[in-house]
Amino acid sequence: MTAEATTKAPHEPAQKPAERESFLDLFLRNLWAANGFTVTVLSILLAVVIGAVLIVVSDAAVLEKFTYFTARPGDALTASWDLISAAYSDLLKGALGDPEAIDAWVSGSGSWQDALAPLSETMTYATPLVFTGLSVSLAFRGGLFNIGAQGQAVLGCIAAGVAGFAFGLPIVLNLLVALVAGALGGALWGFLPGLLKARTGAHEVITTIMLNYTAGLFLSWLVIQKGIQDPGRTDAISKVVAESAQLPSFGGALRVHLGIVLAVLVTAAVAWLLNRSAFGFELRAVGANPHAAKTAGISVAKTYALLMAVAGGLAGLGGASQVLGTAHALTPSVAGNIGFDGLLVALLGRNRPWGTLLAALLFGALRAGGNRMQAYTGISLELVTVLQALIVIFIAAPALVKAIFRLRAARAAGPSVTPAKG
Repeated sequence: MTAEATTKAPHEPAQKPAERESFLDLFLRNLWAANGFTVTVLSILLAVVIGAVLIVVSDAAVLEKFTYFTARPGDALTASWDLISAAYSDLLKGALGDPEAIDAWVSGSGSWQDALAPLSETMTYATPLVFTGLSVSLAFRGGLFNIGAQGQAVLGCIAAGVAGFAFGLPIVLNLLVALVAGALGGALWGFLPGLLKARTGAHEVITTIMLNYTAGLFLSWLVIQKGIQDPGRTDAISKVVAESAQLPSFGGALRVHLGIVLAVLVTAAVAWLLNRSAFGFELRAVGANPHAAKTAGISVAKTYALLMAVAGGLAGLGGASQVLGTAHALTPSVAGNIGFDGLLVALLGRNRPWGTLLAALLFGALRAGGNRMQAYTGISLELVTVLQALIVIFIAAPALVKAIFRLRAARAAGPSVTPAKG
């Protein structure tokens, strides 16, 4: 370093002290640092805002007030606010609880079942989604896109339902056998595309989608067969699952059952499997780079087959919780859309076990709250599906969310450190 470079010119002004960062810039910069969580929260916020617009547009009485908006804007704005606040208020009451029912319970004039019924419905709807969401997220961490959680859940329903009314085992043992049967049924349906992927390279998206249709048609055929169909019915419904094989509820008129506890335990087990076990390390390595994993001595084909079997077993548990916990009989629609909703839950949970659990609870809350919202305000339950779709769309497009909320500008606004020369 020369003397000229180290000597500062006498006329060069002294450096200005660093400007103090404003509270807004600091807040936005911290939001940027919490990237994943922040984008998720803001995606939900955007979905709620757009949902509010759709609520207004769907109500003819409120829209009529906008015809003379320029003359009396207060009428339209007040009616819009009343409708939106009532709709979202009923949504929250149906998902978390009605304050009036809770106050009545505390004061002794109401029952605890009425106070806790909304939370019960939320957890009831969320329980099978936890299992199917874990199925999709686990496969994704291993580099596979499991579209077949729906078919695997259907096989879990079939196996668990048949085991529930066919064996006649004692209490507890009957339930355990039915749950294991459901997991094995889903594991078998997941193992098939995993084996095809490992042996022939068949793409798991195609094979799992085809197996979804096969499982659904097989269930429809099965419930109308003699020996499976309820002998006292003429429609497509099976015998009722024995009471000893049903997941016990938590009391009274509440529908929430032991499945929610099992879902939490399975979530913890999947988190351990991913982060603490040798198989979890192998599947994460294969998911990151299968060629490098093969070079390191990991059997990619074996990992694919086992991974899809485990993922199928998780989805099968979701189907088992559905038939043993709430349906108690097999019908062509017993599984609903829990497998396809599991795709959305896994995406919203960012393919993390505990994130998937929270996302399933959110979807369960939207479904439970949507029922009350439809009953009290007349707003269609399909709006809840729109909210779910909007949340997933914004989650899948984080750059859009960051641009809307100026998160990129916030990062640029943060203090920069210039390294010293020399």
